[in-house]
Amino acid sequence: MIALVTGASRGIGAACARRLAADGYSVIVHYRSSGALADSLASEIGGWAVQADLGDFLQIDCMTEQIIQKYGKVDLLVNNAGMALNGLYQDISDADAIRLFQVNVGGVMHTAKRILPEMLRMHRGCIVNIASVWGECGAACEVHYSAAKAAVIGFTKALAQEVGPSGIRVNCVSPGVIDTEMNAMHDADTMSALADETPLGCIGRPEDVADAVAFLASDRAKFITGQVLSVNGGFYL
Repeated sequence: MIALVTGASRGIGAACARRLAADGYSVIVHYRSSGALADSLASEIGGWAVQADLGDFLQIDCMTEQIIQKYGKVDLLVNNAGMALNGLYQDISDADAIRLFQVNVGGVMHTAKRILPEMLRMHRGCIVNIASVWGECGAACEVHYSAAKAAVIGFTKALAQEVGPSGIRVNCVSPGVIDTEMNAMHDADTMSALADETPLGCIGRPEDVADAVAFLASDRAKFITGQVLSVNGGFYL
C-alpha cells in the first residue's frame, strides 16, 4: 500500500508519515523546502522523499508523474501541507492572501485531481484532507486561513459524493490547537489560554491527529466518507 503525505517533513505531516509506515504503508514524504528533514524521515521509515511547491500546479504535475512512474499508484493521499497567516484582515497583502489560497486550497484540490485517475482505475482509494477547527468556527486575525480551511471541508464533502460510487472515500480531519511549528507564532500566554479554553485542558499533539488519519485510512472506517473528524479536545463542539 502506497501513501502520499504532503507537508510531511515535520509536525502533523511527519507524525502521519511515521504512523502510516508503522501500519505497513510505503510512505512518500512530500516537502517544499525542508529537504534534509524529509530525507531523514524517509530514511527512518523506509519511504521516499519528493519535492514540490504545492502553490504551483506545474510542480504538482511533475511530482505526481514521478510518483506514478515509480509506484504505479497511490492508495492513500493525505493532503496535509499548508501555510498560515496571522494578522488583521485588512492588513494582509493581496499577494499573501493569494499565495495562501493557492497552497491551502489549490494545492489540496490539484494534488487530489492528479492522484485520482489511478484510484478511479482501481475502483478504490482513500483521501484524507487536513482542515482546521478554524475552518469550522472561524478565528479573528486568521480570516484567510479560516476561509481556506472551510473550503477544504466543502471540497471534502463534495468530492466524497462524486467519487463514492467509484469506491473512493474522502474524509477530513479537523485539528484543534496542536503543538506544532505553525503555532509557534503564539506566545506562551496565548498557548496557555488556548489550553485553558480546551475542555480536556491541554494542547494536542501531532500524534493525536495522525491517529485520526490512520483510523480514517483503515478498514475500520470503510463505511465512513464525506465526514469531518474533529481532533480538538472539545475546543469546538
